[in-house]
Amino acid sequence: MIELHGEDIYLAALERQDCKKICEDNEYDFDNPAETTLFGWSVENSDEWFEETQRLLKSDVNIRLGVFLNDRTVIGDVALQSIDRANRSCSLGLGIAKIGNRGKGYGTQALRLILDYGFFNQGFERIVANTTEINLPAQKVLKKLGFVLEGRERKALYFRGQKLDKFNYSLLADEYKC
Repeated sequence: MIELHGEDIYLAALERQDCKKICEDNEYDFDNPAETTLFGWSVENSDEWFEETQRLLKSDVNIRLGVFLNDRTVIGDVALQSIDRANRSCSLGLGIAKIGNRGKGYGTQALRLILDYGFFNQGFERIVANTTEINLPAQKVLKKLGFVLEGRERKALYFRGQKLDKFNYSLLADEYKC
């Protein structure tokens, strides 16, 4: 079983009850919208989400781990997704459920841990991340971690009545400084 430790958090396999807790705690920040809402994501379908994470793990296309505080409280999840073993690449995803747990450095720690795992244990050479033009916290963290803005998909997303640009970032193994 994978368990990766940081200063304030650790990453570990998600159990069924963890998926339910993340769904229960999920808060959308309407005052500071960052990404589109997750319609249909609910406590009622948390079992389906857990089953999907297990199926994708077995098919070797996703590695999804829970983000836990050191007191064992699950606060979110982080993933290496769309794994392409032939080209040694994947994409990155992160979600912190409660607004009160955002902006405290937990997400940055989780991303560092999963990047270390992806580059040093899985042998990936390229990890990509995408975000919207309005998700300034994500852009800041990606830049802090060494990601490079590769492109901008103009008006690629429709969100809250407006068209938004999607930003595409990447980080190469030889650029990564842990």
